[in-house]
Amino acid sequence: MHQQQRLNLVLEMISERGNVSITDVSEQLHVSTATARRDLNTLAEQRLVTRTHGGASALGSGYELPLQYKIARQADAKLAIARAVEELVPHGATIGMNGGTTVTEVARALGRSERLQSVGGEPGVTIVTNALNIAFESSVRENIKIVVTGGVPRRQSYELIGPLVGRSLHDFSLDVAVLGVDGLSAEFGATTLHEGEADASRHIAAVARRVIVAADSTKLGRSTFARICALDEVNALVTDEPLSPRMEAQFAKANIEVVVATAPR
Repeated sequence: MHQQQRLNLVLEMISERGNVSITDVSEQLHVSTATARRDLNTLAEQRLVTRTHGGASALGSGYELPLQYKIARQADAKLAIARAVEELVPHGATIGMNGGTTVTEVARALGRSERLQSVGGEPGVTIVTNALNIAFESSVRENIKIVVTGGVPRRQSYELIGPLVGRSLHDFSLDVAVLGVDGLSAEFGATTLHEGEADASRHIAAVARRVIVAADSTKLGRSTFARICALDEVNALVTDEPLSPRMEAQFAKANIEVVVATAPR
């Protein structure tokens, strides 16, 4: 296993548990204690964790993995969700997108789509986004027109946040908003970990005629710090596993279309 793969896994462990010991890392990753110690020191030097006696801990209770360390998490589910969202997007649509790994995969699926190719010089889709990584990747796709909001980049997620996001969206009208979230529940609706990202996503949703949440099953039934919108402001959910009967009833009451994407066997 390469060091970067180990670092990704160690960060996931710390994100889930809050803290780990050198022994935990050694046993989980089947490496020596010396290697585990070096990996924890590397993450501490990058200011991604706090080094403790005998281990390491998350930087705070609202700890969030940087985007580049999330890529492998729920990868098959995110690819399946992306394909399912692509099928919901009509040709010529204007799509608002926030950031995150699932929505990034959606943007890639739109770029690869044979159905959404340019016709007569007109783009197959227009993406309006506050995510710099999505804008950068999609800008090379001939079938996609890219519009980037204003704002100040947040290094953790590559998303632009701040009042310029809302100002730049003020005169836009979007067909669809595709939103990635950190939580989706009946009680608190769509939520995320950072208030600035929540505000930016809220502005994207506000100028869209249809709001689609793209979220794998680990995000469902949980809530995080900052609300994006209430559940009844969501029109559709694309996820990777069937909902529990209780959640299915809650989402049906909110008139949310639920699409369960399945990964190819």
